[in-house]
Amino acid sequence: MRGLLTPQRVLIAFACLAALVACCGLAWWQWQRFESASGTFQNLGYVLQWPLFGLFPLFMVWRFRRLARLNRDADLVPEPVAPAPAPVATVDAVKPAPVEHFDDEEDAELAAYNRMLADLNARDGR
Repeated sequence: MRGLLTPQRVLIAFACLAALVACCGLAWWQWQRFESASGTFQNLGYVLQWPLFGLFPLFMVWRFRRLARLNRDADLVPEPVAPAPAPVATVDAVKPAPVEHFDDEEDAELAAYNRMLADLNARDGR
């Protein structure tokens, strides 16, 4: 592990602290708005929301570090190799059914579709 205080870590900590201070300041401002004569419960909602916004960067730093540690640990354990699945025949490999004569083109298309479904069902049963 590298040193505890690197410039990158100090900058990230400063950014997290600045976000928390700014968001707590905005929460205080919303609290004052709520207590004023024109204040609404929406302002009270913002009072509760702003500190959460301020803590979010800290949560993301913790989450990124945790995921990086999990990835490092996962790289040490070799992943088991599963055998390759058997090849699947495609619809193109199916032998065409005999052509039937239909007067209506929609019926012919529906019959061809039904034959394909029946053939797929028969192959699936094997």
